[in-house]
Order: sequence, then C-alpha cells, then structure tokens
Amino acid sequence: MAEAADFEWQRREGSHNTFKNPQGRIIIIPDHGSQVIVRPLLRKILRDLGLSVEDYHKILDEL
Repeated sequence: MAEAADFEWQRREGSHNTFKNPQGRIIIIPDHGSQVIVRPLLRKILRDLGLSVEDYHKILDEL
C-alpha cells in the first residue's frame, strides 16, 4: 500500500519496514505476519502516508 502512495521500500529491521518518498519523508510500518493491524495504528499509518480512509478503500478495491 505504501507504494501506491509513492513511497519506496528501503529496508526491514526486525518486524518493521521502512519506506521513503521522493521528498525524503520516511515512515515505518510494522509487519507482524498474519496479525491484524488495529484501527488506531492503521489510521496513524494512513495519516503518515497522507491518505484518507476513502483513498485507502480505493487502493484496496484496485488490488
């Protein structure tokens, strides 16, 4: 999903992935396998990506 918001994967440390966009903004997204990301954390990730909930749903529909 981060790639759809113009972020590029940089590295993985433990269970966290680091992404960077062309402007140099860095975000870290946890990856705990099949464990579900809880709603407050998902909203924070979307906010960090600069996406609205509607944008998120559009991206999911395109997958």
